[in-house]
Amino acid sequence: MMSSVIFRCSRLAQHRFQHSYSTISVTVDKGLRVITLQRPDKFNAFNNEMYNEVLEDLHAAAEDDQTVVAAITGAGKYFSSGNDLNSFAAVSQDLEERKEFSKIKGQRLIKFVDAFIEFPKPLIGVVNGPAIGIGCTILGLLDVVYASERATFHIPFTALALTPEACSSYTFPKILGPATANEMLLFNRKLTATEAADRGLVTAEFPHDAMDKEIWPKIAKFAQLPKNSLIYSKALVRGGEKELLRDLNRKESERLQERWISDEVFNEAAKFLRSRKK
Repeated sequence: MMSSVIFRCSRLAQHRFQHSYSTISVTVDKGLRVITLQRPDKFNAFNNEMYNEVLEDLHAAAEDDQTVVAAITGAGKYFSSGNDLNSFAAVSQDLEERKEFSKIKGQRLIKFVDAFIEFPKPLIGVVNGPAIGIGCTILGLLDVVYASERATFHIPFTALALTPEACSSYTFPKILGPATANEMLLFNRKLTATEAADRGLVTAEFPHDAMDKEIWPKIAKFAQLPKNSLIYSKALVRGGEKELLRDLNRKESERLQERWISDEVFNEAAKFLRSRKK
């Protein structure tokens, strides 16, 4: 169940708001909306509630007159460790139960990724640490990505018997080139922040200790630009591939729904969870 959104306002003249959720925190200050993934004890892994809350807030941000630019980052040492695989542990070997689990998961993923594809305002990633799985693939749908030197980028799909998501089967070859993208998508290659910046996935890499001083003031300045000009400019830059991305999102989800009922996936998820307990 999605959490209710509570609006608390301080210094109304500066349009400073804080929105309260369970798995994310959201602030809006002088045009800049910051969505922070807030499960640091779980390395900001996406569970059902986090998927729902990020989706909910992206819809709210799109309609919010006080939001000019939105940024997404993570609390703690990780940007996001990807999907919370504990959800697989709660599903039995019953085929019908797996099919229902897969269907719900697939529908949620389509809505979640669509929210990034359709987001009308500039959306910036501030990658404070490792970005894994869905925490990495969504970066291909953002407009600008800044990264800490401590960030790494890893999409271990085939190691978990899975397939690409969040349109990464298109965005990663387009951004990184086929050679690097294939190593990541097929053979689980992990990129450093420097490698990601050299290949175009990351706009710029920053010393970790300088992020607050260098990145956030830069993004705050972006939020002072004319809102409608930014919206119209983004529509011209990115609008041409929206239909392609929406279609691919559904094709990727269909394939994943097939994978999510397989013994291969459940076995790999169980193996991963066992390794984390050692």
